[in-house]
Amino acid sequence: MTDRFISVRLEQRDVTAVARLLDDEAPRTAAAVWDALPLGGQVYHGKFARNEIYALLPSFAPAEPGPENTTVTPIPGDLCYFTFDGVLTNPAYGYESGSAPGEHQLLIDLAVFYGRNNLLVNGDVGWVPGNVFATIVSGLDEFAAACNDVWMGGARGEVLSYARASG
Repeated sequence: MTDRFISVRLEQRDVTAVARLLDDEAPRTAAAVWDALPLGGQVYHGKFARNEIYALLPSFAPAEPGPENTTVTPIPGDLCYFTFDGVLTNPAYGYESGSAPGEHQLLIDLAVFYGRNNLLVNGDVGWVPGNVFATIVSGLDEFAAACNDVWMGGARGEVLSYARASG
């Protein structure tokens, strides 16, 4: 199979990175994401995992891919897929009152890890392994700087989008 690439973009900050899908390591997850593109939504910055931004999306795959190529210690440039079912309603997660995402639906968290020393543990449920389905191959430094700005400057109104791209 020929390598497939996706763009990862912070719309307001006008920054894009390109990632290669890990078709050999995570074929079901890579296919589920590829087939659903383009995708995007409000960006959030990780509170517990550390150097992570993500978008929460309604389930989009005909069948959930299940665990594959999982990690609890993602490295810079990893793109991960998580499935959540109602766990994000705890006020400690910091979502605005009355708008906790996924209260009554299956949610997909598509995350980008941009720095080191990440640990995927959740105070309510414990370890939260994610499927690493792609890795950034260009633009990581500029993208990481923009992600840090999401952390320090705020996420309101910022959109994290994923689309098909050429290598």
